[in-house]
Amino acid sequence: MFSDVIETHGLTKTFRGGVVAVKDLDFSVKHGAVYGLIGRNGSGKTTALRLLLGLLLPDRGTASVLGCEFWRAPREVRQRVAYVSQTQRLPTGASLEDLCRQLKRFYHRWDPAHAQALAKSWNLSWRRPLGGMSAGEQRQAALLLAFASRPDVLVLDEPAAGFDPLARRALLDQILDAVTQGDGCTVLLSTHIVADLERIAEHIGMMDCGRLGLSTRLDDLLERTKRVQVIFDGDQSPPDFTVPGALRTVASGAVVGAIVQWPNGNELEILRASTGARVQVFPVDLEEIFLALVGDEGRDDNSWKSSPLLHANAQ
Repeated sequence: MFSDVIETHGLTKTFRGGVVAVKDLDFSVKHGAVYGLIGRNGSGKTTALRLLLGLLLPDRGTASVLGCEFWRAPREVRQRVAYVSQTQRLPTGASLEDLCRQLKRFYHRWDPAHAQALAKSWNLSWRRPLGGMSAGEQRQAALLLAFASRPDVLVLDEPAAGFDPLARRALLDQILDAVTQGDGCTVLLSTHIVADLERIAEHIGMMDCGRLGLSTRLDDLLERTKRVQVIFDGDQSPPDFTVPGALRTVASGAVVGAIVQWPNGNELEILRASTGARVQVFPVDLEEIFLALVGDEGRDDNSWKSSPLLHANAQ
């Protein structure tokens, strides 16, 4: 088994009109990990996944899954990988029973009992044509087929789009089940629902403008990133004051708030000693970090490139 199940090096793709969708993308995902890829709309996430799976060919660079460039991988490798795209379409005239009967011919580890158990758990009709299902049910059906193949690698693009909270929870439970079963499944998923990633992801990558600016363990990211409130005496904070390690800062009167990266552990004491102000520190969640890095409000054009959080490739 490969230690790095998924790898890209210098992966770059430019579309007609000079639109750079992915640029110099380098990242890897180890066996058994859940890697969450997040970013704004148009940041390059979907293109990166399509390049990885050989659905697009890069202008330069390489991408491999299970040690192979996937667009020319042999069948025995391809059947170990399952992919559900953001715009997945299944034959509307077929039922889950029909599709499972056909797909088991292509996947040597196809698990019909698991497919039926998921259909029952997710309240999906086994024999009704998919065209009679809602959009959310059709997406659940596509995910069911992916899980039933018992893949070594599972690639999901916005898998919970349009799901209600119960369906999202059921999906996350099934991802965790896939990771812990047998030799373990490696999962790469992109999503805008960053709160879900905090339940299941071990590593996080953030993309912006086609680049991977951050790739790190989620626990490390949350540990070294905090929300800080600095309260000065009087009516105003000093005009030239900046919070060390700030990713994003908002000042209001005598109070300065910031999302900071403090990797050393002694930054709080130094700040208190140097300002004489009251300093309060609060934990942050992944959504707050994401907004601090790539949110438009309060963000200049160079903040993504200059942020101290970026390029923290703690694999």
